[in-house]
Amino acid sequence: MSSILAFDLGASSGRALLGRLTNGKIEVEELHRFPNDPVQVGDRLYWDILRLYHEIKQGLLKAKHRGIDLQSMGIDSWAVDFGFIGKNGELAGNPYHYRDRHTEGAMERVMAEIPASVIFARTGIQFLPFNTIYQIYALKQAKSPLLQESNRLLMIPDLLRYFLTGEMHNEFTNATTTQLYNPVEDDWDAELLRLLDLPRSWFGNGGVLKPGELAGKLKPSVCEEMGIDSIPVYAVAEHDTGSAVVAVPATEKSFAYLSCGTWSLMGTEVDKPVLHDLAQKLNFTNEGGFGGTFRLLKNIMGLWILQECRREWEREGRSYSFPELVQLASEAKPLAMFIDPDDDLFLPPGDMPARIEQYCARTGQEAPGAVGEIVRCILESLALKYRYVFEMTERLSGQSFGGLHMVGGGIQNTLLCQWTANAIGKPVWAGPSEGSAIGNLAVQWIAQGAFADIWEARKAVRESFPVETYEPGDSEPWIRAYERFRTLTGLPD
Repeated sequence: MSSILAFDLGASSGRALLGRLTNGKIEVEELHRFPNDPVQVGDRLYWDILRLYHEIKQGLLKAKHRGIDLQSMGIDSWAVDFGFIGKNGELAGNPYHYRDRHTEGAMERVMAEIPASVIFARTGIQFLPFNTIYQIYALKQAKSPLLQESNRLLMIPDLLRYFLTGEMHNEFTNATTTQLYNPVEDDWDAELLRLLDLPRSWFGNGGVLKPGELAGKLKPSVCEEMGIDSIPVYAVAEHDTGSAVVAVPATEKSFAYLSCGTWSLMGTEVDKPVLHDLAQKLNFTNEGGFGGTFRLLKNIMGLWILQECRREWEREGRSYSFPELVQLASEAKPLAMFIDPDDDLFLPPGDMPARIEQYCARTGQEAPGAVGEIVRCILESLALKYRYVFEMTERLSGQSFGGLHMVGGGIQNTLLCQWTANAIGKPVWAGPSEGSAIGNLAVQWIAQGAFADIWEARKAVRESFPVETYEPGDSEPWIRAYERFRTLTGLPD
């Protein structure tokens, strides 16, 4: 039986998922799972990129030890972060974590030189302070020696692929997240590179790889080190949300999705980027998708806030499992207080319970005190923010959605799924939970001809994995809560 391997790297953990196709049904098995913890060194926050490379090799070794004959592999990860390759072909410094503070103020300084309207018109990308464009600008402002020593810039999956294959390629879906890629010209934006004085050579002389294109093969030294045969390495939809959208088990071309994890990303799939003024005002983004499509979506802070609360409680000696936190939330008073999950207050790591208290004080609300109250505040606020973005997605795309497809690890939080259905007043279809990894596998199978196209792949996903339906309920309290949420957060129309 032929098998393929998907490495799916999230902001808090990574996994190697083994995929097999049997009579058109997808079978998956988690072969290897590992933490992905950032490393603080002095004032800097880094990704432990060499540890991630080591864990990828462990996944390949586990397949070998099981006697599994792999046909191919692919890697997807989070967006915006990158590493530089030096003139000697080696990694030039550990990649910074997007939550590192070196980008503070960089976005505002760039927009003082280049109007936001120009940047959005040329890239279609949401303004976030940690976008690649602002990370590079911050390095230039700091006169980082990295920039003088570097020949190429590779996004995280590109970098790990380079370690494995020795070939340097940038991939489309992650390239678009940099806010340096022009989706209309389908190339790196020459004008932005000129205005920011960035060498075009950093991004390669050719075009980017599209999802499903062959990116290379495991190089001989890697195969010799591990005692394995070389296999093809495909460029999948390497931004993990791009892979997750491939795995949305939709039956119609018009659908809304929410990829839910540390980050929540909600939107729809469109044929062309939406670049008008309202999209910029609402701070939506147009990221590359499979088959030349674009993901019109908005980043939402997601379960990061809850994860940081849990870490803070652990530091205080109070350990809670996520099921315990959900149970405590279910027992707390409903719809009592709200936060805007995307407030800048919640972006850096730190004491989230204290920041929630600070936000409530700033907005004239009584702050949650007990653990269950805090968790309920976070989850209900997320559900209400989802409604806002859901309605804005309909408005920008000119579509009307019958419900919302939720994929990713966050769907294991049944309260969040139900409260999202209550908030939007439409059904939520939750599944699959390993959306990014399954989408990664699907692109490899499409490339190999096992699926004719993405719709055949989505049909297989639908028939292979359970999807839980959450019907909306308790509509009146949620309608009133949404009005109060909009007033407190001041979200634009």
